[in-house]
Parts: sequence; structure tokens; C-alpha cells
Amino acid sequence: MNEILVKLYVPIIDGSYDILIPANKRIYTIIGMLVKSIRELTKGYYNPKKNPQLYDKISAKAYDINLLVAESDIRNGTELILI
Repeated sequence: MNEILVKLYVPIIDGSYDILIPANKRIYTIIGMLVKSIRELTKGYYNPKKNPQLYDKISAKAYDINLLVAESDIRNGTELILI
């Protein structure tokens, strides 16, 4: 499986993580995986009430949740924000 290493910032908990994400999944699936992973890493402290959105940290552009990661401009080293 093709994976991409990204840096994820989660402002609500003031955390940042280096995470491998699969390139062949849709962004809405990735968001769900990220929420679950961060919830586990924070022992339940991170528990958003609604689905967060994924943004590019540099351009502040929101990613279309229906795109595959490979179809977006997410590459190794991309910095993302989960809000």
C-alpha cells in the first residue's frame, strides 16, 4: 500500500503528530481514521462533537472530502490541520 507521511496539527488540543496515511483512501475516510487515532493517543480527551474538516496548513485550503488522497495535493511532508 502506498502511504504518505504528513504532519498533522490539531489546534483544539494543541497537538501535532507525524502520521502515515494511505494514498488510496478518500479524504472523509482519512478524517475518520485520524479522529479515531488521535482519540486513542489522547486517551479519549480528543472527542469532537461533529466531523472535523482537513485543511492545508500553508494555504488554509479545505480539502474536498470526496477526493482520494492521491488525487489531492497531499504529498510527503504536507502539513495539515484538523479543525
